[in-house]
Amino acid sequence: MWPAPAQPLRRQQSPRPNLRPPKAAAKPAAPKAEAKPKSGDPTEQAVLLGQFDGWGAYKATPGGKKVCFALAKPTSATTDPANKKRDPSYAFISTRPAEKVKNEVSVIVGYPQKSGADAVAAIGGVSYVMYTQNDGAWVKNAADEAKMVSAMRNGGELVVKSESGKGTKSTDTFSLKGIGPALNKVAEECK
Repeated sequence: MWPAPAQPLRRQQSPRPNLRPPKAAAKPAAPKAEAKPKSGDPTEQAVLLGQFDGWGAYKATPGGKKVCFALAKPTSATTDPANKKRDPSYAFISTRPAEKVKNEVSVIVGYPQKSGADAVAAIGGVSYVMYTQNDGAWVKNAADEAKMVSAMRNGGELVVKSESGKGTKSTDTFSLKGIGPALNKVAEECK
């Protein structure tokens, strides 16, 4: 199992979202099947509800508010130039009932992105523009979000292309196998 950020944030929450959990947050009991996270691990606030192929379904309660999300790590992650290092990347689909948010798509790309540049997410032959901020990317046109989630449920892979502030280009490919059951678990847990 890979480390997972405890909660993806909604783009309207703050102008500079912090995608890492607060240090003083209480740590929930880890599922028995999971190893205990090391100190500072971003999974400290998240509980794995189930693993469905490449997608995990998680629940957290930061500030007493329930947050559920499906999360995947890329099956392939490349950079150009090839020797550039970056933090791990993840794809999220989040639900936050207290904020009336359901199935919000976001990606962490693993480095601060080029200011003013959009990322592009593609499923099959359809592309979705994602606006970027720091190391996160969100669907730019909110009306496209439901279409993108539907395409993800029916697609084979999600490919996200982005550029760092230093000009490094990245391509992350996520398998979409298991996303349907993961989203069903998220919907069941975060009604």
